Formats: sequence, C-alpha cells, structure tokens
Amino acid sequence: MVDIVMKFGGTSVADAARIRASAELVASEAARGQSVAVVVSAMAGETDRLIALAEQFGGGLGEDETDTVLATGEQISAALMALALRERGLKARSFQAWQSAIFVDGPPGDARISGFLTEAVEASADAGVIPVFAGFQGIDTERRVRTLGRGGTDLSAVAIAAALNARCDIYTDVDGVYTTDPRIEPKARRIDAISHDEMLELAAQGAKVLQTRSAEMAKARNVPLRVLSSFAKPGEARGTSVLDAGGIAERRIVSGVAYTRDQARIILLGASDNPAIAAEIFGALADVNIGVDMIVQGRARDAGTVNIEFSVDRRELGRAMTVMEDAHGDAREIIHETDLAKVSVVGLGLNRRADVARILFRALGSKGIDVKVIATSEIRISALIANDAVEQAVRALHSAYGLDGEGG
Repeated sequence: MVDIVMKFGGTSVADAARIRASAELVASEAARGQSVAVVVSAMAGETDRLIALAEQFGGGLGEDETDTVLATGEQISAALMALALRERGLKARSFQAWQSAIFVDGPPGDARISGFLTEAVEASADAGVIPVFAGFQGIDTERRVRTLGRGGTDLSAVAIAAALNARCDIYTDVDGVYTTDPRIEPKARRIDAISHDEMLELAAQGAKVLQTRSAEMAKARNVPLRVLSSFAKPGEARGTSVLDAGGIAERRIVSGVAYTRDQARIILLGASDNPAIAAEIFGALADVNIGVDMIVQGRARDAGTVNIEFSVDRRELGRAMTVMEDAHGDAREIIHETDLAKVSVVGLGLNRRADVARILFRALGSKGIDVKVIATSEIRISALIANDAVEQAVRALHSAYGLDGEGG
C-alpha cells in the first residue's frame, strides 16, 4: 500500500545538491511512517538538450526514436534519486516504464496513459523499498517507449496516485498555487486550498503550476493533490491543497487570474447560417489535432449568413489556415489576427454573480485595453486582448476582483 506519491520536477532534481534535498523530503515522510512512491522529471534543461541532440540526426518531436532519446532524461533522474535515498540508509529502486507497467496509447510525443499494473509497485512498497518512477513515459502495445508531452511527469504522478488510491504531492520551485503570476503582480497571494475544477481551469488558461492533463485526471479520479516547494525544509512547506469543492471552507468569488500569450484569431465572414458548416469546420480542425478556443458566432450583414470566429495557439495558425482553405464552406472571406493573448479569471463563485462581466469590462476599459472576443463558462470568463497588454490586464483584474487583499 502506498500513502503518498511524491513528484519532483526538473528544478527539484537539477543537480546533485537538489536531488539530495528532494531525497531528504522523501526520507522525512518515510520517517513519519508514510509509505511513499516517488516520480521524477528529467534534470532541468535536460529534455531540451536531448531534443537538440536528436535534431542533429534529423529526429524531431513526434518521432519514435526521438521519444526513446527523450525518455532517458527521466530514467537518469530516477536512478540518481534511488541512489540518493540509499545514501540516506533507505531501501529504494528505480522503475522504468516497462518495469512499472505503465501502458499508453497514441502517437510519440503525445501519448495518453491507458493502464497501470500496480502489483510490482505494491510489492516493492510492502517490502519497505521505495519505488522511484521515471515519469513522462509509458510503453505501447508493441512495448515501445512513448512520452506524454511537456509536463507529462505531472500526469504520470497523478495516474500512479489514482491507481494506488494515494495522495499526490507535486514538488516544484514555487510554494503553491498563487492568485496570479507573482512575477507580474507582486501582490499575488498563495491559495491554501483550491477545487479540482478551479485548478483545471487555471491550468487550461495558462497557469504553469500543473500540466492541464494532470489536473484533468485528478478531477476525474478525485485524486487529492498538494502543490509544494521542494526548496522548503522538511515539515515547513505550506503549499496549496487541490481537492473536491465540498472540502473547501472559504467560498471566494474569484480564485485566480491566468493568462496565455501568443494567441491568434481566425474569422470567417459571411458563412451560411447552417450548423453543418460549423460542424465541418471544427471537425476538420479536430481531425488534425488543432485545439480551438473562444468560439463566437454572430449574424453577418447579409441575410442568412453568419460570422464565425475563434482563437488558436499562434504556433498552430499556419496549419489552421490551411485547413480553413478546404473546410470554410461558402464563407465570403477568411481573415486572421495575431499578436493576441488570452486573460482569464477563474472561480467557483462566478456563477453566483451577475456582475462578473461588468467588472472585467470596467477594469480593462479603465486601462484602455480593447476586448476583441469574450467567452464564459460557469467558473471562468476569458477575454482576448493585445499581447502587449497582458501584464497591465492581469494587474487590473487581480485588483478589480479583490485578490490583492487577504480576503480575496
């Protein structure tokens, strides 16, 4: 039985000193009688180094041999962490994907976890041996290694915690989830507890603390999470708990402000007012795995026609425009705009307040920031704005929704 899965990111295993410091945190939990499993990322900068190395031989992201190269970063970290734990007098052993039986499907570089056999890990833990997993990877049906994409070690840790019915502690270089990016707004505050839904939205809207798919899995499997700093001494980290909304005593209107730079906007002018047209457009984008956001449809000037607009990541604009040339239906014109960013406010209380949009427009308007597109859900409101206005917008919204003060 495993009580806690402890995940350490790249900065937490960046060198020998950081690996030893992280091993001390593991040892502290073990000394308290907790049964622990560990999941590690590659050392900081190692994945980029390995990508560059593969590219020297013509290997790019999304290729099977490149995945094999990239997976070695986490394998090195896992073995070094096991050695560091042994150095402290603990029993530990590293597990690669084929040994821990983490199964995945999907393409190289973007695989998804499909299963995990727990027997070997549970046997190790029951024998008093701390299992240390190489994160970010699994094996497919042909027993080839496949990686999970950027931030995939978070997903590995949450999946293992879900399979073992354990809590998942994510150790990183920040001491929790903040109301916004402290580099932009010095008044940003650490949040003691946040719901799975809010964490998922913040991750999806650009917060870098947790990978989006890991937050999604934590919500779906109801895995309790904590985000903690590996730079704190054992027992001193306060962190942020991510849990079911029912377990949060404080009911905030807004929990945080997130942002994503480098967005693009695509507009189809004068398309036929026929649902089949939109289905064809977004189906064609989905077929080539282009994510879309902030979809808006409105009446065009000509009877029986509509304008359809949506946002995509700037890096996907070229591919998206190519798709639109073939799948635009009978739209009169297709135009696009770049140098955009998305800023979002997230909170469980948004659906109880009728004035959330007014606050957003007033706050941005007072700074002369033009809102190009707006999209809402029960717990999120997002605005597409100019890239160079992001920092000003974040500070304005953080203040407007009362996040500067302790009562948030």
